[in-house]
Order: sequence, then structure tokens, then C-alpha cells
Amino acid sequence: MKKENKVKISNLLLILALFLFLVITLRVSYIALSKEVDDINIQELASKRTTKTTILKANRGTIFDNSSNVLAQDVSSYTLIAYLDSTRTTDPDNPNHVVDKENTALVLSALLGMEYETVISYLNKENVYQTEFGVKGRGLTELEKDTILAANLPGIDFIETTKRYYPYGQFLSYLIGYAKMDEEGNIIGEMGIEKSYNEELTGTNGKTVYQKDLQGYKIAGTKELTEEKVDGDNIYLTIDNNIQFFLEEAITKSSSKYEFEELDIIVANAKTGEVLGYASTPSFDPNIRDIENYLDPNSSIAFEPGSTMKIYTYMAALEAGVYKGNDTYKSGSFTAKDKTVISDWNKVGWGVITYDQGFIYSSNTAVVNLMDKYLDSDTLKTYLKRLGFGSKVGLNLPNEVSGKIDFKYETEVFNAAFGQGITTTPIQHIKALTTISNDGELLKPYIIKKIEKSNGEVIEYERTSLGRVASSKTIEYMKNLMWHTVNDPDGAGHAYYIEGYDIIGKTGTAQIASTNGEGYLTGDKEVIRSIALMFPKDDPEIIIYGAVKRSTTVSSLSEPVKEIIQNIAKYYNIYNEPEDEATSNKEIKNYINEETKSVKEELQSMNITPIILGSGDVITDQYPINTTISNSEKVFLITNQTDYVLPDLTGYSRSDLETLFTFLNISYTIKGNGYLKSQSIKSGTKITPDMHIEVALESEIKNE
Repeated sequence: MKKENKVKISNLLLILALFLFLVITLRVSYIALSKEVDDINIQELASKRTTKTTILKANRGTIFDNSSNVLAQDVSSYTLIAYLDSTRTTDPDNPNHVVDKENTALVLSALLGMEYETVISYLNKENVYQTEFGVKGRGLTELEKDTILAANLPGIDFIETTKRYYPYGQFLSYLIGYAKMDEEGNIIGEMGIEKSYNEELTGTNGKTVYQKDLQGYKIAGTKELTEEKVDGDNIYLTIDNNIQFFLEEAITKSSSKYEFEELDIIVANAKTGEVLGYASTPSFDPNIRDIENYLDPNSSIAFEPGSTMKIYTYMAALEAGVYKGNDTYKSGSFTAKDKTVISDWNKVGWGVITYDQGFIYSSNTAVVNLMDKYLDSDTLKTYLKRLGFGSKVGLNLPNEVSGKIDFKYETEVFNAAFGQGITTTPIQHIKALTTISNDGELLKPYIIKKIEKSNGEVIEYERTSLGRVASSKTIEYMKNLMWHTVNDPDGAGHAYYIEGYDIIGKTGTAQIASTNGEGYLTGDKEVIRSIALMFPKDDPEIIIYGAVKRSTTVSSLSEPVKEIIQNIAKYYNIYNEPEDEATSNKEIKNYINEETKSVKEELQSMNITPIILGSGDVITDQYPINTTISNSEKVFLITNQTDYVLPDLTGYSRSDLETLFTFLNISYTIKGNGYLKSQSIKSGTKITPDMHIEVALESEIKNE
């Protein structure tokens, strides 16, 4: 019986063994023949376990100026880490983890500029192998890394990464923009050139693939497959580093001296349309991204430009063949059909004057009368569109806007003619001004000089003509009007006059529209002052457009612009520097309490003839004082003898007369503009407290 049972058990075990063998065989066959098992890709899993893939990171392209100075590039960056796991340490005398957390936190808080409590909170994390230190622990420079390493803190280490670096900080920040690393470790452009040319700058990563053994080493005799990386394109801007520095320095000085909300300036090559300088303040540092406004003021924000638009209204009239500069109109105010009263900026006007004078004085009623008598809405709108207003310039910058030149009703048309009720951008003015500097030919402004690909291919950008929009006759006429605007003492743009520089231009002052869309804000500061100019007059090389927002004085714009003009003129050698000391600017110091004779001799040695009032031997008052003037400006000196007589007023401008009469407390009335024509009291007459003088001026406008 027992033997029979043993045989049965043995047979049962054999059958069970055969069954299990069959099951295993079937399972193995299934696995071998199937692509996926239990939703797992077997081939992919095997490949991952035996295949090593190394990413070959493409370098992001570098951004240069037009002289190959680096403006943006990739640099090594470091992330600070601290090892907290004590198992890293095998030798207590040489710890490899953070031992003294309190001291480590104390040192790092000082070096990173972090609160001690924040640092210690990172170091007190439990059940973690290592920790990082947030934003301030990332993007560290080589110098910052070395400073931390010098502290010899156990358990402190770094992970090397790459970051975008901008060596000039706030320099050209709105144009360059910035790029930063995303969650996947890729550097992505998010503003300016970095964003609009992100695809070109980024390049393509490569990879190396090979078979590995259990220890991770390459298996001998196996193939290694490599896809080469393609580095990003290098971009060269049209920006001239030196001119950009002139802009940055000048607007920085202005912001430290004057109060305003914003100041923007663009400089362009008048013959090609290349943008040479592009600055705004407030600005930001793309390395730290302390940004308040993400919109580029020079291309992404449109505003009402004011009287700079009179350039184009006058051009439209000239091109239409209806303009007669010597015709006259009554300045001061104009009442539209809807009873809206449009006034000149000085409220009272200049009496009956010519249309030429109206441009030079920046008379609103001049363009209103032009529109009322000679031009129509469609003609003006069509011409403004031909100049590029109402359309994007096409710089290929993020968020560029087109502005708005829609106007229909009479008052809207009148306002548009002198730059209110329409909106434009600074870069649009640069574009429109190229017609003046190119004999009526409109150019497209551009900011990219060339793109250099990693394969050696170079794409170059050149001057682009958009066609002729004005005749030579119109351009020459406008140049003369714009010259008088700056160079006449009573011209609206005389604040931009520099002796020896034949600058032509037109100013603008526009009220700021209310945010609720109803009317305009009131107050001296609620304006945008602007300037559109170029030089030299006959063959312009440089165009400048600038605007300052919410400033009470034109000096906040005129001073930086004049400084920029002088620096560029010297840099390009546009004007020969005067050899005669008489033509250079002079420093006028405080002469009060000094001897009259010695002061007179000193000023005469500087080729300045002082206006000395009284026969005294000591100076008791003066104007101006502690400033810089040209030799054409006058210095008034009062002496300690009160036998003052009215000096010879020949050649005096309105501003000269106003200065003299105010300085001497003389009551006065001045009629007209320009230079002295007649006076009611003869020169040499003794000045008395009750004296009242009437003066007439005249200004000759020549348009050859």
C-alpha cells in the first residue's frame, strides 16, 4: 500500500512540474513576442537599462553691438546646496555634511543677503539628503561662489548651471530685454530682442547615445551615435556702444537734476535708418529684472505727440500745392463750428503773422487755419499714413503698437493737425523724419545689423527705402522752417540752440489724456514735451527724437539732448572743433564784490563784452551767475554806483530784453518777435524807478 501511494505522489509532482514548466514557457514566449507587458514597453525598458544618452547642450547666441561689444551672453552660474545627511561623513575630522547649522546659517545669511531665520529653516529640514536656498542661492557668479568657498563651511557645495548675463546692466535694457531659465533648464527670451529672436538665439541641442554595462561604462565594440548640437545664432545690433553711453549718461544726469516721470530718447543714422542709440528712464537691470514697466516706451507705448506733428501738416500742405508761407492769419485763438475754442500755447498769440512765423513760434492756430482754408481731413490722414503713422514700424520687437490717427469731425481734424487726439510712438517719428534727411525718401528704421549663424552663414541687413513721399522743394522749405525754429531767439525750439551747430527741429508739448477718456489732465506737469531734430542742416547725418513725461521744465529734455548732440558731433567729427577760443562755451563765475575793472578785463579776455550798469568800481549784482554760456550770450553787471543808463539795445532779442528789463526792474511792453526794431526810450537815457519802455521786434524769415 505504501509503495502505491509513493508512486501516485511522484506522478502528481511530475504533472505539477510539467504544468509549471509549461506556464513559464508560455509566459517567457509571451514576453519575448510582446512589445508591452502590463502596460510597460519591454524594449524601451531594456534600452533604458543598457543605453546611455548624453545631451549636448547648445549654446545660446550672443548679442553684440555694431562694434562686436558683448551685450548679452551665456556664462557659468552656480546654485548653492548644503548636504544634510550625516552618512556622507566617514571621517569626523573631515565632515562632508553640515555639522554646525547655526554658524553656517550665520555666515551664509551675510554672504547671500538673506535673513538668518530663512537660512536656518533650510538647514533644519528633516529627512532630506540635501537642500537649496531659494532664489538668492541660485544664479551665483564665479566670484560669489569663491567667496562662499573661502568661508570653509563643511557640507557646502555648488551645482554648475548656465545663465544669461548682461555685462552693462541697465544699458539698453528695453531693447535687449532679458532671458531666463525655465523649469526644464532651457534659457528662454521673455522681453526685447531676447524674446523676438528667441528661436534664432536658442539653437538645437545634440545628443550622444551608446550601450553601457551594469557599472555605466560604455561596452567595448559597440557603436556610439552622435547628433551634433547646433549653437544659436549671434545677433549684431546697429547700436553704437559709444552713442548709447552718451544717451545713458545724459538722461541719468537729467534724472538726478530734474523731476519727471519718464524720459525717452532715440538716435538714428539719418542716411540709413539704423538705430544708433535707444534709451529710456526709468530702466531696469536685466540681470536682476527689477522691472516696473514691461512695455518698451519707444515702441510699445503710443501717446499724443503735440506740435512735432506740425512738421507733417506743413509738409502735407506743401505737397498739396496750397501752402503760401507769406500769407497771414490772426493768431491767438480760433473758434470751430461746434464752438470749440482752440488757442495758441501762449493763449494770446502774436497778432497777425505769416504761416511761416506760425510754424517757427509753434502756433496751433496756424495749422488750424491751414486745415480750415486749404487742406481737408482725407488729405492730411492719407499723408500721415504715407509717413508711417498709424502702422507698426516693423522693428520686430515684442508688443510694438501702431498708434492711432483716426479723426473725422472738424475739431478732431484741427487737433490732429497739431498733434492732439492722435497717438504715435517715438520710433514712428524717427521713421517719418528720415524723409527730411533723405530729400523726401522715406526709410525703414532697423536695429539688426547682421545675424551670424553657427554654420558660418551671415545674413546682413541694409538701408530700406519705402519710396519718395515729398519733393525736394518741400524738403528744402521744411529744413529752413525747422532751422529758424531752433536758431531764431524767439523760435519755439531755441532751447536746443547750440552756437556753431546748424541744428534743425521742432518741439512738441501735448496734454496728457485723462485715463477715463474724457478730456485732458490739468496742471503744469500733466504734459509730454518732445523734440524732433537732426543735424547738420543741409546734409543731416543724425536724427534725434526725445520725449519727457510730467516735467515742469523743458530743460529736463533740452539739456540731455544738447549734451548728446555735442558728444555725437565730436565723436563723428561732424563739425570741426573751433580753434578760436572766442567760439567755445565759457564758465561764468560769481563776480560779486570784485573790482569792476578786473572783471571787465577777464570777460573781455574770454571774448565776452559785459553790459556794465553804473560807473561804480565794485560789482554788486550780476546775471547770469555760476553757469556756462556761449560768446553770443550777454553778461549783465550792476556796480555800486546807481547812475544806471539804458544800454545800446541793438541786436537784442526778446529774451535779452526781458532779462535786462527784469534785472533792472524796468516796466516794459514788447511787441512782435525776433530782434530789436524800435524803442520808445533812447539808449543812454538815465534809468528811473517809474520808467516804462515800449519795444518793437521783427524777424526776417528766409526760404530760399
